[in-house]
Amino acid sequence: MEQMANVLDWGRGIQEFHVKSSAGATLGFSALAAVPGSDKVYPLLGRPHDSLGTGGQNFNVSFPAYTGAQYDASTTNLTYFIPTPDLGNNTKGIDITLSFLSPITPTSTFRQAIPASYLTVTVTGDTYVDIYVDVNGQWVSGDRGSQLTWEFYQEKYQKGRGLKTMTFRRDTEQLLTEINDRSEWGSFYFTAPLDVHHEIGTSSMLRHRFASSGALKNHVDYNFRGIMEEEPAFAFSKSFNLKSKKTDSVMFTMAHIQDPVVQYAAARGLTLMKPLWQGYFASTEDLLKFHYFDFNNAAKLAANYSSSLGKDAFASGAEDYQDIVALSARQVLGSTSFSGTPESPILFLKEISSNGNFQTIDVIFPSFPFFLYTNPRWLAYLLEPLIEHMLSGQYPNDYAMHDLGTHFPNATGHADGNDEYMPVEECGDILIMGLALVNSLIYDTGPAPTVWATRDSDWMDPVPENSAFALTNLGEVDGIDFIDDSWGGSTKGLKQAQKWVERSYPLWKQWTGYLIEFSLRPGNQLSTDDFAGWLALQTNLALKGIIGIKAMSDIAKTINYTSEAKRYDAIASEYISKWEEYGISRDGTHAKLAYNWYGSWTTIYNLFADSLLCFHLKGASPALAPLALEQKPLDLSKTSKSSGFVPHHIYKMQSDWYHAVRQKFGLPLDNRHLYTKSDWEFFAAAVTSQETRTEILESVAKWVNETSTDRPFSDLYETEGEGGFPGPNFFARPVVGGHFAFLTLERACGGKAMEGLRFLEERSTPERLQLVQDIVSKGFSDEMNTHEYDL
Repeated sequence: MEQMANVLDWGRGIQEFHVKSSAGATLGFSALAAVPGSDKVYPLLGRPHDSLGTGGQNFNVSFPAYTGAQYDASTTNLTYFIPTPDLGNNTKGIDITLSFLSPITPTSTFRQAIPASYLTVTVTGDTYVDIYVDVNGQWVSGDRGSQLTWEFYQEKYQKGRGLKTMTFRRDTEQLLTEINDRSEWGSFYFTAPLDVHHEIGTSSMLRHRFASSGALKNHVDYNFRGIMEEEPAFAFSKSFNLKSKKTDSVMFTMAHIQDPVVQYAAARGLTLMKPLWQGYFASTEDLLKFHYFDFNNAAKLAANYSSSLGKDAFASGAEDYQDIVALSARQVLGSTSFSGTPESPILFLKEISSNGNFQTIDVIFPSFPFFLYTNPRWLAYLLEPLIEHMLSGQYPNDYAMHDLGTHFPNATGHADGNDEYMPVEECGDILIMGLALVNSLIYDTGPAPTVWATRDSDWMDPVPENSAFALTNLGEVDGIDFIDDSWGGSTKGLKQAQKWVERSYPLWKQWTGYLIEFSLRPGNQLSTDDFAGWLALQTNLALKGIIGIKAMSDIAKTINYTSEAKRYDAIASEYISKWEEYGISRDGTHAKLAYNWYGSWTTIYNLFADSLLCFHLKGASPALAPLALEQKPLDLSKTSKSSGFVPHHIYKMQSDWYHAVRQKFGLPLDNRHLYTKSDWEFFAAAVTSQETRTEILESVAKWVNETSTDRPFSDLYETEGEGGFPGPNFFARPVVGGHFAFLTLERACGGKAMEGLRFLEERSTPERLQLVQDIVSKGFSDEMNTHEYDL
């Protein structure tokens, strides 16, 4: 679903809100209010007043008092006050709330797969008020010249219920095509209850009619035309009598329905993929009806998630962190589309705004903390199309592919092997995510932050061909149906992990073989931060590859490949010792950007994976106990002297370094520039001392709160100056799921991951801290930009 952004129009001195696409284009979505008996009409959303001028024969445009906005992970509320005139009845004015709900329901993947949202308009007062909302054709095309076709229908149900629906699409759809990052196929559905007025017609005429009379005339103009040709608008109006009922509301739903959702080079060949919801509903009309009348259940599940997320985030990082993760959650899911069948669900992802790549592994990787925290099965669904495609032999290289297709929605693969060259990056990413998924199944972490794990069941789909994470056993909790079954745990979790790993084990082994050969001393290549350019011997990239080899050791243990597991563990252990020798500065104060770039430094955000996968807890793999099905809590007291896989002093060294190099708006990515990536800031901060972690969080919050933009959340910005965007411009990208790194780590390793980082609270000596500060202050003047190629 599209992103909303607010724009402050200082010229008029009012707060205007516009609905925008991920590419920053304003979409047609307007709202007005009018009070019968007065001559005023009030714009609430968008710029419908542009159609009205300064007023008409019997109305004048005025502006409501904007009283604020509230949001959580699923809801945005905009509130206004209209000071009604004294009509001799002592009216005090009207409060109006526009409440947008795009529910995040980790309890119910079935609901999450419905591509629709809610708008509830609530009015409170003691007089009459009329409300108007409209949308235009920009919702179905990025080309303002596109020709549209539309229809209107209404249905009556039992108990006096019924719905009115207006739907429109391009007259000639361009299947699987995008213009300006907006799809050119699919239909938009705008739905309301039967007791509203409706009208389809020229936008200016509809708005004038409402401003003059307070209502529409239940008419449909069937003169099909272009989006901006006598701009067709699709409008509803509702009149409220608040004299007897002080508070009232009306609810609308918006849905964008596509079939197919993408094309995908599956094992069976190029396939037009249907939306997942079609596995449960016979028709679009059935889906829309269910969605409209399911509001209370969807809102309850979404509120449960938002409440739990808020509590966890506050405990993890205070109020600033609450706001950041709440702001990030919908942005992550806004890049996804559920597909497949209940027997084999999959989740497709678009690399929004950067280049539009399809199912990019190194975009899934920074976003995956969100999925691990919210519902790990969605991570499995994200990895599935990549695994299936590569397992089928359609990708020729022996390393993991960068993406499934150059541009969403076409996952046609790269049969020539000429995708973006990030071999160590992609292999390391997918191995780390693979073990993280396995661990989420095996560790007994207790209740999840929402009720999605409350259906305690050892049931598994018995059909061998079906996914280990099929959605064929949905149930009911607290009177709400279509609830996912439990995720992992006990015997079931191990069986699910084994089924998942066994099917694709040749791929995991192949990717690990590549890392063994090429990750210790990575050749000249890109990392996920490809905007920074090619570079050989990248310290942070090498660390990711080595942790990937270590991850493979535990993946092999999952299916009892003990000898292979030992081999991978031995290689990783040898490599990490050499990595420290190559990648750490001569004075031992920081990691270098590249082995041969003396005087450089880098954020080694890939250290996060060492802790997330529990390698920091003790020398032997902590996964051994749960894999033995004994589910014994980790005894950290017996391993407190162990330095873990990546030595603990590396953690402390980097924590001190980040404290010293932090700028006004955050932690720069490395010494080359003052820009940063917010996802990597949270990865890095998660494995630092509480002091450093708090400092970095506060700096990011300062950037969010004190800089201005009319664009969705960016993950790439400057840490100094005005905190602007250095280019390329990254907006609305799913990588902000990395902001959930704190929360994910706190639930990892059976809830013991953070306890294993207590050593970070032992303060470094004043002498060492002064050494770090002196080096930073000098700006590496003696060694900056010096390359040395002899290792």
